[in-house]
Amino acid sequence: MDLEEFAALLTPEGLRLLDALPPVESAADVTRAVSRLRAAGHPPALVSAVVGQARLRVRARVKFGEFAERMLFTRAGLEQATRLSVAARHAARFRDAGITTVADLGCGIGGDALGFAGLGLRVEAVDADEVTAAIAAYNLAPFGDAVTVKQGRAEEAEATASAASRGIWLDPARRTAGHSETTRLRAEDYTPSLEWAFALAARVPTGIKLGPGFDRGAIPDGVEAQWVSADGSTIELVLWSGALARPGVGRAALVTRGDRSWELTSAADALDEPVRALGAFVHEPDGAVIRARLIGDVARALGAGMLAPGIAYLTGDEALTSPFVSSFRVREVLPADTKALGATLRERGIGILEIKKRGVDIDPAALRKTLKLRGDASATLLLTRVGGTRTAILADRIAA
Repeated sequence: MDLEEFAALLTPEGLRLLDALPPVESAADVTRAVSRLRAAGHPPALVSAVVGQARLRVRARVKFGEFAERMLFTRAGLEQATRLSVAARHAARFRDAGITTVADLGCGIGGDALGFAGLGLRVEAVDADEVTAAIAAYNLAPFGDAVTVKQGRAEEAEATASAASRGIWLDPARRTAGHSETTRLRAEDYTPSLEWAFALAARVPTGIKLGPGFDRGAIPDGVEAQWVSADGSTIELVLWSGALARPGVGRAALVTRGDRSWELTSAADALDEPVRALGAFVHEPDGAVIRARLIGDVARALGAGMLAPGIAYLTGDEALTSPFVSSFRVREVLPADTKALGATLRERGIGILEIKKRGVDIDPAALRKTLKLRGDASATLLLTRVGGTRTAILADRIAA
């Protein structure tokens, strides 16, 4: 969305059209909506803005639920926004640390600021992009004077923040500028720079949001590193400093599913358990657990060991599972050769197959076509390496 489209949208006519438009769920819905609005005589820029926003509101339900119906977005802003349930947990961290005002530097469309304001914190939000800052101001308008939104650079906003703003939330730009198609930046090209961000975190209680694959070797000393997963996807790494970091916690894995959450914490990386022979169960640790390198703690809780060195599959004989893993009951080990594997699966009548892999160079989608599955039975196929040999394990997923 450019400034012209946003200006057209942010008028009484534009907002009325948007609110009156039915949900735009598909490409066919887009075509129908555009045709109807153009036939009614509305200008092209307004039609583009209204239909685009209606489509984004549908997509935003995953992150913002019912709140999406009154929000505005850019495509890039929505993709990079923190989902509201996770933002509320960020806000609780500030509140529990006794911080009452948060400077949200790089606020984007306002996802985290919604969480802060929703828990009663004052928010001083800033974003370098003019359109994005304006959208954040619209999204945060219901909170009135409790939230201010300005366009500007994070470095300048932090230097002039009020004395009460001693809690900082920082989401460095990790992609190129733009409202739709963007590309990832190298860590050394983030804005503001990580050098500046880490120096700030050493002085002021700060939460820094980064991608979950951030180089662990670049994490500064003295911070709490918390990896977060939501509904099975590892979505972020947050570095917490000062009063926002919990004493004795250097590594944390927060696993959320809907409104429920579980957390595993440790002072440092956990030691892995020894490798053991394939048992009655295989467990796949959640991505946040893997990123936090707390696999060993989960293994010990399950009475399990590593299935192979350097591969994040656990195995054991105890009928145990936990929120930190997906668990599978082993049926049998099958031939790893594709032709023989397909014949065996067809013989067993398995036509519905979940394919998972670790430590092997296989494209599950291509493999599925090659297997030529038939039948009504279902199962999970775990492809991995054990003792240097590619291994195919047929298993059944255990409900969490």
